[in-house]
Amino acid sequence: MNPVESRIHTKLNARFRPTHLEVINESYMHSVPPGSETHFKVILAAPDFAGKRQVQRHQSIYACLADELQSGVHALALHTYSPEEWQANAQVPASPQCLGGSKHDHQ
Repeated sequence: MNPVESRIHTKLNARFRPTHLEVINESYMHSVPPGSETHFKVILAAPDFAGKRQVQRHQSIYACLADELQSGVHALALHTYSPEEWQANAQVPASPQCLGGSKHDHQ
């Protein structure tokens, strides 16, 4: 696991005590240098999410990862579930391909 990916995993695990956690570096799918750690998909099922709306769940993750978001993490695709929701479905949509948007795409 790379340093940023590892730090995200450690922080989310400590804060949420999840029943399921995946942190996937999807930077390679975007217009970034090889080895970048800027785009992540997070799949998180935790008891703390029971009875909370998606917005509340996402806000709690953003608060937990504030340092990472201010120091190079450009995007988080968040898929959040209560343990019961995860057990009932356990499916996450595939991430879309990058559509560009980097400076060199507009030259």
